[in-house]
Amino acid sequence: MAFFGSEMLGAIGGVGAVNPFERADAGAGFAPIAPITTAPVGVSSAQAAAAAERGGSFATQLTGAVDEAQRLSGVSNELAIAAVTGDLTDIHDATIAAARSSLTLEVIATMRNRGVEAFNEIMRMQA
Repeated sequence: MAFFGSEMLGAIGGVGAVNPFERADAGAGFAPIAPITTAPVGVSSAQAAAAAERGGSFATQLTGAVDEAQRLSGVSNELAIAAVTGDLTDIHDATIAAARSSLTLEVIATMRNRGVEAFNEIMRMQA
């Protein structure tokens, strides 16, 4: 069937008689893709790399998340008070801080709930 043949590829893409899917050097000259690294919000990549080198446990990570939630809540409260008293120059800062604080608290609550569910499931398996 000529529809999928090299003639059709040449007519569509200007490839000529060479099928690009059959080339031996198709991957030549390309560098490998670097892995994507992710860091929690508010943590620099250097801090994330240092934490990975230390090999922090889950408990350490969870404690850090709770401390960060408390810090974000304090910042949100300070900006809310500044907004009410009229000392705040940009209302967007207070809105963003409140959203970050709320989202962090929701994530921690979800982690706690999942942990409790996992514990209960393990206890059911033992019974």
